[in-house]
Amino acid sequence: MKTVSNCVEDILIAQPYLEEALSRNIINFSALAIELTEPISKMLKKDVKPGAIMMALRRYNPPATLGNSVKMKRVIENLGDITVRSNLTDFTVKNSSTIIDNHAKILNRIDQEPKLFYTFTRGIHESNIIVSSSLNDFIHENLKNENFLAVQEGLSAISINLPQDNSKIAGLYYHFFKRLAWEGVVLYEVLSTTNEFTILVEDEYVDKAFAAIKKVKS
Repeated sequence: MKTVSNCVEDILIAQPYLEEALSRNIINFSALAIELTEPISKMLKKDVKPGAIMMALRRYNPPATLGNSVKMKRVIENLGDITVRSNLTDFTVKNSSTIIDNHAKILNRIDQEPKLFYTFTRGIHESNIIVSSSLNDFIHENLKNENFLAVQEGLSAISINLPQDNSKIAGLYYHFFKRLAWEGVVLYEVLSTTNEFTILVEDEYVDKAFAAIKKVKS
């Protein structure tokens, strides 16, 4: 049987910003309890008193704050260079029996100019190519028989080199996403390899996104 404490936990887990603020003791428990009275009453299908919710909030044990863990601090302090590349285009095409062969032609062209920005991701139903906009005509020509789902120009990529042990740290990406969300940055695409993390944003957000990531690093 679900309890008030279960409902409080479900709500806080679904709202990590709220959970973090609660763990830092910067929330008025009484005011939050009143705010949660209606949704928790609906979840339990009965009237719940704010006092019971406030008790559950005070008893709630959030996980240790990620930003204060020794491992997390070490990883953040050891973040590598931040690189910005502009004038990019994102092509999304539906997967087909010919996409790999056509993509091979694009790879041959990329090999001739190694300084060009290029990434390729194959999903279950669609594939994504992000490339320097100078190759737009070439991409359109070599994928002319493919089904384009989206084409977005005017993009910039911000890449961060991560320490080698980053894959063993829970919540590392959360620090980036939280800061970017607080700054109102809309992410167009997110890419990652083992030791590199890249966000793709429209040009209007690039300065704000770069500043936000610098704040995480500092």
